Amino acid sequence: MTERKPTPEQLLQQVESEEQYQSRGRLKVFLGYASGVGKSFRMIDEGRRRYERGQDVVVGAVQPDLSPDVRHAISALEVIPLKAVNGKLVMDVETILLRHPGVCLVDGLAYDNPPGSPHEKRWQDVQQLLEAGISVITSVNLQHIAEKREQVEAITGKHVSQTVPLSFVRTADEIVIVDAPPDTCMRISEDGNPDTVKQLSQQQLSELREIALLLAADVVDEQLEHYLARHGIQQVWGTQERILVCLSPRVDAKRMIDSAARNRDRFHGELIAVHLNRPDWAPEEREAVERGVELARQKNAEIVELDGEDPVDTVLRFARRRGITQIYVGHKGRDSLWERAFGSDLDRLISTSDGFDVRVFPHS
Repeated sequence: MTERKPTPEQLLQQVESEEQYQSRGRLKVFLGYASGVGKSFRMIDEGRRRYERGQDVVVGAVQPDLSPDVRHAISALEVIPLKAVNGKLVMDVETILLRHPGVCLVDGLAYDNPPGSPHEKRWQDVQQLLEAGISVITSVNLQHIAEKREQVEAITGKHVSQTVPLSFVRTADEIVIVDAPPDTCMRISEDGNPDTVKQLSQQQLSELREIALLLAADVVDEQLEHYLARHGIQQVWGTQERILVCLSPRVDAKRMIDSAARNRDRFHGELIAVHLNRPDWAPEEREAVERGVELARQKNAEIVELDGEDPVDTVLRFARRRGITQIYVGHKGRDSLWERAFGSDLDRLISTSDGFDVRVFPHS
């Protein structure tokens, strides 16, 4: 096999890309999918541990109201005081640049700066620090990512005006999703006041967490692409997920299809919605399935009507024929004595679905 050598233009691009990478500070983002997961504490604690290992760490900006844990973690670190611009406190970028630490901690990445500031947004302040060779550890909530704001607002009902572009978050060298038990998220916010948090259900928190996981995966993909480009490595593989959503009268079609569409878009795959045509369905059951079909059509899913007496065998035959990788199904639980004793169609589907990931969406 003849090795393909890079062209002079490609070599120059690699050298320039590597030089730019080495001169720029590293960006680490702690991403919270809901208030109260503790992203500010994780950010400060990361700085404290780096300081104890001998790194030059300063705090450039932190939330005004800190929990006791955060106050304790920050006590050992050098804090660059905020400065007043038109009566509002902002990060003192000039002082930080002169001090030129190895690492700067910046909370509240989505904050807007007042008129008269060098930059309109705090994330632009961070960008300037990175370009100066200062590494930054920062934090942001999912709802403040501009491209995710409407999606999160639809789940939480809470609107925010201050945002960070997803393109900036994708420049991160490392992204960490700050996870916490749902009951913690529902009990307390980062400022320690439980009254400031809108009560979120387990389902809402799960949906937010899924969005955050997909976003983080996108950032990791971006990191990989940049690494390959810097080292002149050509990516020769592709990602292909084929997701099958099984529609029936009593499933939570919107939740299933929304989740499947997000995964389809994330993995640049295919989305197929299938349903059986059962003669024993009542008119309202047929209408429910048609509503699900219309939702799937709006997400540009392929719609397939299946024929077969046994729903499990019919779905699995179709899935194997089409190379499906994930199957989404709804399930109510075992209501009948027969199902409790001998199992259900879902049990059969899971036990015979070798090669497929089966995701179950409970419904009432």
